[in-house]
Amino acid sequence: MLSHVFVGVTDFGRAYAFYAALMQELGMVRKFRDDSRPWAGWMAADAPRPLFLVGKPYQGEASAGNGQMVALLAPSRAAVERAHASALAHGGSCAGQPGLRPEYHPHYYGAYLRDPDGNKLCVCCHREE
Repeated sequence: MLSHVFVGVTDFGRAYAFYAALMQELGMVRKFRDDSRPWAGWMAADAPRPLFLVGKPYQGEASAGNGQMVALLAPSRAAVERAHASALAHGGSCAGQPGLRPEYHPHYYGAYLRDPDGNKLCVCCHREE
């Protein structure tokens, strides 16, 4: 369904440190980093799409959107917890502790956070454990 998602950031170096650590915890691999633009992209190790991209917007400054959120798929509940902890250690803020969210479905395990620019993210796992 998705080709890619682009998240605008104001400080690429800060954002790259945050997202590189987060993507590592989720098992994503970096496809590229271009400091001249600046932007970077990650993908699953076994598929070229979708891409998750961060960078300075082409036209102007980035601002976090109200009501917008990107949910990143984690391979396990433990990965959700590691990703959440990594995000907090790299300048993110908590918007919802890791835990079951049975209001979505019985096995939905997620955590909510904001990146250093205030972009809202979810890291979630749908597997029964």
